Amino acid sequence: MALYAIGDLHLSLTVNKPMDIFGAGWTGHVQRLEEAFSQLRDGDVTVLCGDTSWGIDLNESLEDFRFIDRLPGEKIILKGNHDYWWNTAAKMNAFFAGNGIRSISILHNNCRFYKEYAICGTRGWFYEEEQSGHNEKVLNREVLRLEASLKAAEGRPILAFLHYPPLYMGYRCPEIIRKLQEYQVRQCFYGHLHGPTHKRAIEGTVENVAYSLVSADYLGFVPKKILND
Repeated sequence: MALYAIGDLHLSLTVNKPMDIFGAGWTGHVQRLEEAFSQLRDGDVTVLCGDTSWGIDLNESLEDFRFIDRLPGEKIILKGNHDYWWNTAAKMNAFFAGNGIRSISILHNNCRFYKEYAICGTRGWFYEEEQSGHNEKVLNREVLRLEASLKAAEGRPILAFLHYPPLYMGYRCPEIIRKLQEYQVRQCFYGHLHGPTHKRAIEGTVENVAYSLVSADYLGFVPKKILND
């Protein structure tokens, strides 16, 4: 039993959204994901850090979820900025149950547990949101969602998972970082960055939090092992 993380699968098994238009590095990425996951075992757990499916609603994303469900192990998913299918936790859980999807659980205003660790997280906030006309209310909502998740850890050591990077060369989100530090988060994993932006990612320990980029193309479509058996 091991814990893994990977983000930005960008699946589009129903919709016409081929990822190789973003570069040769994405060629055959679905097959590469399937091959990489074949090395995992049924007892393993993988956190998917957002941008999972290009579907605009749950029904359009169903084949993507079925693909994920067939992969070995349990999967914990959180929201990314392109997850337009995202809905309330109750509706998502009912949809999964009604379609026989058993290996996917939702990380949203809650936390999940892996051995003695608490798995916490939310989408987060990035400067792109400010440029899109979003306001302080949206940022505050994300901070509150993160805090709700961190509080649910109930004193366990915390591993945090975000979609947006809280740190980036030339940018930081102090509100998110403050919460990570307040709850003594040991490690934070994030996605969202692709291609040329990889070189601007922050990797390593900053102010007592170890940050790691886990975008699928950054990892070569191989889930990153976080904790061993």
